[in-house]
Amino acid sequence: MAAIGGSARTTAPANVRARSVMFKALKGMFARADAPIAEDERDAAGKPTVTLAGALKHGWLDVWYQPKVSLQTHHWVGAEALIRLRHPELGILGPGAFLPGASEADMLTLTETVIATALRDWNDCAALGMPGLHLAVNVPASAFVEIPIARIIREERPKSDKWPGLILEVTEDQIVNDLKMANEVANELRQQNCSLAIDDFGAGYSSLGRLRQLPFSELKIDRAYVMDCHLDKVKAGMLESIIELARRFGLKTVAEGIESSHESHKLQGLGVAVGQGFLFAKPMSKEDLLARISATTGKRRVEQPRSWWQFGAVPTLRAG
Repeated sequence: MAAIGGSARTTAPANVRARSVMFKALKGMFARADAPIAEDERDAAGKPTVTLAGALKHGWLDVWYQPKVSLQTHHWVGAEALIRLRHPELGILGPGAFLPGASEADMLTLTETVIATALRDWNDCAALGMPGLHLAVNVPASAFVEIPIARIIREERPKSDKWPGLILEVTEDQIVNDLKMANEVANELRQQNCSLAIDDFGAGYSSLGRLRQLPFSELKIDRAYVMDCHLDKVKAGMLESIIELARRFGLKTVAEGIESSHESHKLQGLGVAVGQGFLFAKPMSKEDLLARISATTGKRRVEQPRSWWQFGAVPTLRAG
């Protein structure tokens, strides 16, 4: 495969697709978030129908963050970027309300925009005294061959030498089927101080032995193994195997969905490095994230004028 953003399957069509995706995003910028909802965006009963295409069109999307916490110190060490929709009638909606049925083009637009937003948001975190916060973005495997992720990061990345890099999270079942692509992607990203993480590990039931073939630096353990792990001996045993293998391969372990102190203590005892879940913090808006950081560090934020584009600066059109 060529550089990320080129495609092993396509050449010119990939360039056209990337431009088409970004033109669609640009078109959405000019829509007002308070514009009335069109008739074709309501069902027969007159209730709003919510789609990713509509959210992009109206500029309703926000990037929120859920902190990741060191299980040893309980200090914030990172945060995962999550998408939310601010609907004028329905309020804040999670991705389950608008991502199902989304087109590939809209998903690519969303992916590119969230990556660029996370890169910019790190600057605000650093300015408040938390430069070590390692931000992470979920990326569908198809995006690695459809949009120029390495180039986007190279052009949009913070210029500070304190930037710890960006983590791109890919689910286990998406990536194990194309190990060659995964290795090429990882090599491209390393040049930009970025890395890959296996998200929801264990949900795909792939062989643990395949970990050594995957170019990841972080392994996120699926919530199914975390829930009641302090009570379930089978889960505890499986966690021990996963953690030991991750340690042998030099992977940092992150436990997802921690909701109780009992789970946290058990995971810490097993050697998990980082935790994420409602026990520590629920997903929060960027403004709330920065407020929490400011309260921790004592540094005040210098307010910047809000950009007219919901996600920040106008994206640059990029060919594949």
